[in-house]
Amino acid sequence: MFGKLQGIKGDEVTIKLDDELNMYRLNRFASHQQPTVYLDIDDGRKISPDQRKKIFAMLRDMEQWIKYYYYAQTGSEAFSMADCSMDTANKFLTFILDFCFANDIPFKTKTWDQIPTDYHLAVQCLRYRKCVICGQPHSDIDHFTPVGRRNRALVDHRKLYFECLCRKHHTERHQLGAKSFIEKYHIKPVRLSEDDLISLNIMTRKRMNEIDGEM
Repeated sequence: MFGKLQGIKGDEVTIKLDDELNMYRLNRFASHQQPTVYLDIDDGRKISPDQRKKIFAMLRDMEQWIKYYYYAQTGSEAFSMADCSMDTANKFLTFILDFCFANDIPFKTKTWDQIPTDYHLAVQCLRYRKCVICGQPHSDIDHFTPVGRRNRALVDHRKLYFECLCRKHHTERHQLGAKSFIEKYHIKPVRLSEDDLISLNIMTRKRMNEIDGEM
């Protein structure tokens, strides 16, 4: 909350708030106890209350924008984050996750650690070359299923499982062994669609057709 100082009388201060006070929210945040107020006077040497207010307002606008963008892209009905269903929340979370991947918006390490490592995340990590464990960009596409000494150009990669790992975790995987590595980090290697295999230059449509013709 922000406001303008109206007057001071002894140990009493009068402030005119910029916006109407929501008593319900105030009581809820204060756990229905006597609220404690922190008074910070703008001295011109650090961020001003007006600047802070504008920043918070813009962040709220950005939050609303991503929701409206979600409605437009998915046809979803409007919902509130306060009481929406778990299914709606999961779909919106997946949409935000995809938006961050597509626009190369980095994740903080703490945030990344809280994202469940499911099939969708594993595939997006492979598509955008981000480590499935730490989110490091420009990571390696690793064959969980060993290819061995076979010529990779002749292998049917549609039958194999993959994971995306940064150099550090790729090295650790080889040191620990595949089984111990996935048990440590609770990740699940995934198969890639034909379109993903082509876009990632792992296979060509020609090679797929050749393999299918040999069957």
